[in-house]
Amino acid sequence: MQIDDALLSKLERLSMLKIDENKRASTQAQLTEILGFVENLSIIEVQKDCFEEQLKTPLREDVPQDANIAKDVLSHAPHAQDNFFIVPKIIE
Repeated sequence: MQIDDALLSKLERLSMLKIDENKRASTQAQLTEILGFVENLSIIEVQKDCFEEQLKTPLREDVPQDANIAKDVLSHAPHAQDNFFIVPKIIE
């Protein structure tokens, strides 16, 4: 796919960006090159069985654990009481 001036103007309007006149040609070339790389992805042959369930990364069992995180965090607080942070009153 080739990026022409009309398409670049449309992209410029949709993205709400302003491309300087002296940079339009280089921007067109760069976008065309990027689209060339993306088009190369369509050439890659992918086996149909690579998406099967047994080929997915196994998930670990979600087991709840009591890690005492709250106690660890509150132990570093300057002021804490009854599992809460004590902070200065800012709204009266």
